[in-house]
Amino acid sequence: MNQPETPTFSAVVSRGVMCRCPQCGEGKLFASYLKQVDRCAVCGEALGHIRADDGPAWLTIVLLGHILAPFLLGVVPNLTWPVWQIMGLVVPATIALTLFLLPLSKGVFIGVLWRMERNAVKK
Repeated sequence: MNQPETPTFSAVVSRGVMCRCPQCGEGKLFASYLKQVDRCAVCGEALGHIRADDGPAWLTIVLLGHILAPFLLGVVPNLTWPVWQIMGLVVPATIALTLFLLPLSKGVFIGVLWRMERNAVKK
């Protein structure tokens, strides 16, 4: 079975962040918001069997915590705004960042799992 060269780890991660096929970097990784495609439309690589499960949610929480914690601990205590205004800013920002980061995290997890599987097949 003659498979194309496996991309580097950094290439797979960057393709995952861009929500592209980990093999070719051209085809879309998702058919909709978080539903991954069964096969890449460009190179035909099978991707539908890869299950990221809870990994993307975990990574999103970790990233979101590192983005919001400095703001919540460093800026918010010094604000003189009423609590309802602070909550009116923080809650929508948290929701927006979560919705933005979740597909990127899932793309990274799918790409890394795909690469690990590809390397295991080679050995």
